[in-house]
Amino acid sequence: MLQLSSEGGQITYPNFSYYHATKWGIEGFVEAVAQEVAPFGIEFTLVEPGPARTSFGSGLIHATPLTVYEATPAGAVRRGIGDGSFTVNGDPAKMVDAMLHSVDQSPAPRRLTLGRGAYAKIRAALVERLAALDAQQAVAFAAEADD
Repeated sequence: MLQLSSEGGQITYPNFSYYHATKWGIEGFVEAVAQEVAPFGIEFTLVEPGPARTSFGSGLIHATPLTVYEATPAGAVRRGIGDGSFTVNGDPAKMVDAMLHSVDQSPAPRRLTLGRGAYAKIRAALVERLAALDAQQAVAFAAEADD
């Protein structure tokens, strides 16, 4: 079973907090449901495409920019989307082909990342998270009961 998410289920951009909440939420939901239905032979693949050349951006509703955010990462993302400098390289047809091909794989991949940018950003985020987790190993282990 395919569940469309996006790179936004693994990484975040300022100004997209509601969007990321839905993507991270669906990813957690699918992770749990996949374990629940695995005994019945049902497999899930979370599809995580990067930005694709679709009309997605034309459907965005933009709030009036607040001056206080102009020199922040949120301001940079807003400007990049507005001036077209936010990179969008994904080919929707190629992404659909990859999704359809993934259905024939056994076992099904848990995640299908689509696009060079998505791959690089997700990989960097996972490496960073793993390093942060490893750095707190002693603290994590010390939180166990002493018995």
